[in-house]
Parts: sequence; C-alpha cells; structure tokens
Amino acid sequence: MQGADYDDRTSFLGDWGPFQQTVFFLLCCSIIPNGFTGLSIVFMGDTPPHHCHIPAHHNITAQWRNVSIPWEEHGGILRLSRCTRYNTSVIKSYSDKGYEPWIDVNVSEIQQEVCKDGWIYDQQQYISTIVSEWDLVCDDDWKPPMTSSIFFLGVLAGSFVSGQMSDSGHGTNFQLCSCIHLRDGDSEPIGASAVWDSGCVSVLRCGLHAAACGSLRHQRLADVTARSYPSRLPLRASLVQGNQAEKMLSHNICDLVRSHNIRCVTVVLCLVWTTLSIGYFALSLNTGNLHGDSYLNCFLSAAIELPAYTIAWLMYRYWPRRMCLFSTLFQGGAVLLVIHLIPQNMSSIAIALEMMGKFGVTAAFAMVYAVTAELYPTVLRNTALGTCSMASRVGSISAPYFIYLGNVSRSLPYILIGGLSILSGLLSLLLPESLGMPLPESIHHMQTIPCCRRGESTTTYNPASVKGDEEHPDETV
Repeated sequence: MQGADYDDRTSFLGDWGPFQQTVFFLLCCSIIPNGFTGLSIVFMGDTPPHHCHIPAHHNITAQWRNVSIPWEEHGGILRLSRCTRYNTSVIKSYSDKGYEPWIDVNVSEIQQEVCKDGWIYDQQQYISTIVSEWDLVCDDDWKPPMTSSIFFLGVLAGSFVSGQMSDSGHGTNFQLCSCIHLRDGDSEPIGASAVWDSGCVSVLRCGLHAAACGSLRHQRLADVTARSYPSRLPLRASLVQGNQAEKMLSHNICDLVRSHNIRCVTVVLCLVWTTLSIGYFALSLNTGNLHGDSYLNCFLSAAIELPAYTIAWLMYRYWPRRMCLFSTLFQGGAVLLVIHLIPQNMSSIAIALEMMGKFGVTAAFAMVYAVTAELYPTVLRNTALGTCSMASRVGSISAPYFIYLGNVSRSLPYILIGGLSILSGLLSLLLPESLGMPLPESIHHMQTIPCCRRGESTTTYNPASVKGDEEHPDETV
C-alpha cells in the first residue's frame, strides 16, 4: 500500500492530541523503574575491600594478629591480601612461644594459605552486598559478573515472550500492569536469597519481566500515537492488518541473509549493534570500579546521556548517517584507548575520559535504531530491527566479563572496548547512505554496499514506481 493511500485512509484518526500526550507521559513514567532494576547490580554486586578472617578461638596475640595477613601490590597500590593469609598453625605456635614478629621471626618466610574461615568486609561504603553475603570472592569472583549476565539473559528471554504478548493485542494494559508488578516483586528476594543459585533465579525472572515491560510499553505507545481516541483501535488495526498482511506474509528472518547485499548489511549492523551494547553496558556497570564515590560516578554516567541524546538528535537531522555513526563511535573508542596512558594519581582525568567515551557510545546507540530502520525495506523493517536488537543482547550478556578482565589488567577492558568501537565505526562507513533518500518499500529497492556488489544489478528507488512494484512479486536482488 502506498504511503499516500495509507495517510488518506487513516486521516480520520486525528493528530497528536491530549489523549496521546497523556498516555505518552504515563508510559515515560513507567519506564523509570527499569533504570533502577538494570543498574542496581552496580551497587548490589559491588565488591568491598576485604581480607581473610582470623577467628578469635586461635588465641593469637595482637602483635601476630596484625601481621597475619600478607601485603600485596594491585594496580600499583599496596593493600592487604584478599585471598591468602599466613598459616595460622605456624603463627599460633610462634605466638605461644612468645616470639615477636619481624624480630625473632621473618614473617615473610611463613607459608601462606587460602582463607579457610571466611572474610572480613569493609563496611565504610556498603553495609552489605551480594558479594559479602555470599562470599563471592577469590575462587568465586566470577559469580558477580555472571549475575549481571543472567539478568541480561532474562532480558533476552523476555523479549521473545513479550513479543508474542504484545502482538496478541488482548489486554495490553493488564499485561503491562502485571509485568511491572512482577518485575518490582522479583527485585525484593534477590538480596534475601540464602544462596547464590536461588538469587540468580530471581535475577533471571527480574530481567525477563523488565524486558516484557519494555516491549509492552513500546506496543502501547505505538498504539496511542497513531490514533486520537482509544475506541478506534480495532478499526485502525483492521486497516493496518488488511493492507499489510499480503506483503508481510511471504517474508521472514531468512530474507535478511538471502542475497549477498542484504547479508552484508545485516552482518555489519549486527556487529555494530553488538559492539554498542558491549560498550554501553560495560561502561555503565564499571562505575563502581572507578576512583571516588560510586554513587557520584553512577550519577555522572547517567547524566552524560542527556547531552549525548541531544547531540545525537541534532546530528541526525543534518549529518550523513554514516558520518553520524562513524564520528560518535570513533570518538568514544579513541578516548577509551587513551585511558590506559593516564597515571594512577590522575584519576579525575581518567574518569572524565571514560564519561566522554560513554557520551560517544550513547549517542551512537541512540542513532543506530533509526539508521537500521532507514536501510531496510518496509516488508523487513520490523524483522531487521528485532534481529539487530537480539544481536545486541549478546553484547549485553558478555559486557560484565569485559569489566571482569580488569582483574587481570586495569587497562584491558578499555583497550578492548575502545578497539571494538573504532572497528565498528570503520565498518559503519561501508553501509549505504540514507540521508535524503526515500524509505525502500521492497527488497530490490534497497541500496547496495559498494564492496558487496559482486555483479548484482541494483534499482534506484523511485516512489513513483511503488504502485507498479505492488503488481509484481518482490524479487530478491
């Protein structure tokens, strides 16, 4: 169906009025708790300073107790060892004999052992986290990032479930209310779980319900922005379904990789989406590891998104699409690569550079949705957006372990994320330019990536040819 015909047949629905504005405002308010749910793990899963616990029943003198934990260097900073202690049996024997440390005994020569009696956690920043409650340190230090990955895995699973719920169109308001209630209800038992395994189940359910809330909210928003009165939804739905069913029936996700050109576009966009998801969520979850107050760093990380979205909106109005993605991705990746060159005593500069990196990644993430929608034809646009969004979930699931690599080297996460961002920025230059171009209606109207021609003929999109195209089956390029 031509765009002009659709506008004529739906003109009675009216324009953007008070009803749409009210529902839009309420839906915006309902999304606020999603931020609390998604980023609460920054504080709930943070690892406070800790060291091995020396039980009181060992009857060790105060002098020996003060030297029972060895010192270690981490990131250029000297601190008490977090996973080892000196052998308590040896220390107790020296204490019982009245020996004094560093005078009668060279303490550094005493054999070390793992923490067999638990840990003592510093409560200056946090009274309790899931790390201190379940002792997720040392050999179990892989479990906190796994908790975040399980949450995003729940988001991925919830996307499939909520897609079916939103497409059904039955009781969307009730479904949205139920998902919000279940999401908030699942947040409570996470910290109250007795073991890490049961806590992960709550995290998975919380992510699933958060994704369901988001999908249903988007469906509800799509409904109200296209009509003035709620009672006319069935008529609008019949118009859309009646005119689009014939076109959408013969197309599926396989069409995204059927021809060489569309396959190249899909692969490049999936890589860009995955990299953006890794960068965005890794930098968001890394605020607890930055120097200074964790709450202030998290606030700065969220506040930097406001100018990022504003700049993204301005750039997208006037700049070429490829230049928009390339410039923001390159800027974000370049500043992240510079962070590892900053000395340890200049932490403020390092934090400022990380916020600039978050700025670039956020701006690119905001624009990639519209870029993806402009490149694909109408018959595959929703399918392509869903596929690219699913590819980005792979990035969000792996993002916590990019931060986990900071235990190996402080600069390794920044090097990986910065390098991937620059590479994705360069790949985005291969995409066709869509600024000022009409949206393609069918697959053979898509623009071609120059390096993926392989002798395939292409058709320049002309809006006047749409009517003629509808009379003939769509052909894959």
